[in-house]
Amino acid sequence: MEIHTPTRLIQEYSEGDITALNQLFELVYDELQLEAQRQRNRWNGLDTFNTIDLIHETYLKLWHHQPNKIENRRHFFAIAAKAMRQILINYAEMRSARKRGGHLIQVSADETDLIANNQAAVELLEMDEILRKLEKMHPRQSKVFEYRFFGGMTVEDTGYVLNVSQSTVKRDWQAACNWIYDKMKE
Repeated sequence: MEIHTPTRLIQEYSEGDITALNQLFELVYDELQLEAQRQRNRWNGLDTFNTIDLIHETYLKLWHHQPNKIENRRHFFAIAAKAMRQILINYAEMRSARKRGGHLIQVSADETDLIANNQAAVELLEMDEILRKLEKMHPRQSKVFEYRFFGGMTVEDTGYVLNVSQSTVKRDWQAACNWIYDKMKE
């Protein structure tokens, strides 16, 4: 019986073997759960959007939209971070739409159960809008912020994925945090 490592499973998944994603998620589930828990704690107003929901939604997003080429474990976690961000933004948008007469938008009972406090949704949408602006001006800073904030990636892992030094990651992280904080205060 062949023993599969996360690296081997990532390679198989990247080559089109969708079953490798199941095994990969089993091996890295604890790491993903830790990050999903961090995200849930950051957006404490999304109380009913729990850790397991975020992990499962991330899995489904990766299953439905298989990336072209995943280079390694760090790259996989960067992609998972982006997926988590998109999932959280989608739910915040649904929450915001419901507040503005979203009764006209069809959503399932399960989807509405995942949406809670409006303040967290508003803050998340504001951050996403600011992050999109940063992405246009400074794409690398935006990715550094996304990987570290939404993906919980270390400075070392972020530098590896972006192919930059750790000191560059630290500078970009500080600049992005300062810029985002200033814009959110406005």
